[in-house]
Amino acid sequence: MPPAARKPRARQYDPKKTRAAVAAQLGHVRDAVRALTPEQLALPTRLGDWTVRELVAHLAMAVGAVARSLAQPAPPRPEATLLEWPSASAPLASSVDERSRALAAAHEPVDLLERTAAEYTEVVGPEPDDRVMVVVPGAMRLSDFLVTRCLELVVHTDDLAAATGQEIPYDRQALANTTRLLADVLAARAPGGSVEVRVPPFAVVQCVEGPKHTRGTPPNVVETDPLTWIRLATGRTTWADAVDAARVSAGGERADIGGYLPVMS
Repeated sequence: MPPAARKPRARQYDPKKTRAAVAAQLGHVRDAVRALTPEQLALPTRLGDWTVRELVAHLAMAVGAVARSLAQPAPPRPEATLLEWPSASAPLASSVDERSRALAAAHEPVDLLERTAAEYTEVVGPEPDDRVMVVVPGAMRLSDFLVTRCLELVVHTDDLAAATGQEIPYDRQALANTTRLLADVLAARAPGGSVEVRVPPFAVVQCVEGPKHTRGTPPNVVETDPLTWIRLATGRTTWADAVDAARVSAGGERADIGGYLPVMS
């Protein structure tokens, strides 16, 4: 019998850099929101019928989940992995919508972000990276959950920029973590080695069943930039639109990965 296929090792993220990345990206969002007028806060977003005000409230809620989870007793062991987290958001959409609207109605956006930032700094500092937390889809280590907070912040920073026309900075580590996590989810959802997906300078993964590439130039290559990849992976843009706009290069008969996207919505 042939030997069993070995699962790829889970990607490791630097916990210290990830902690700092969450704080830094939240700071960029806070600075951007400080500059918004009441009229801009009332602008529509690409997230259903949310306004900018509700989007900001959701961002605060997403980061605030760290403190809320750390306030609960620690479970005995982790139950969920990073790659499982993106699948957990869709069933909670209705609850998330309701809570985001309530938070937006009750608080001024800048005050909400400032309080969230202060709370994050206070509660995360003393906790070890392997502290287990109660979160959805199951108990996770703090270090892993903070990677998901990078993703929430980066994805919704892009939503905020699209709604307001602002240029909002991206913390490099937060952008890297988000790019890598979404690339790894694709590789897990479409396992194989026939297509190489490159998102320089942060990620390279192989995916899709078929002949496995071992050396030289892969026969099927997809390459794009981090923000385009994030928009594809989260359904903010379509494969066809990104290819038509030359934001994606795809070469090889198996290189059309549009059928595997988005990996999170």
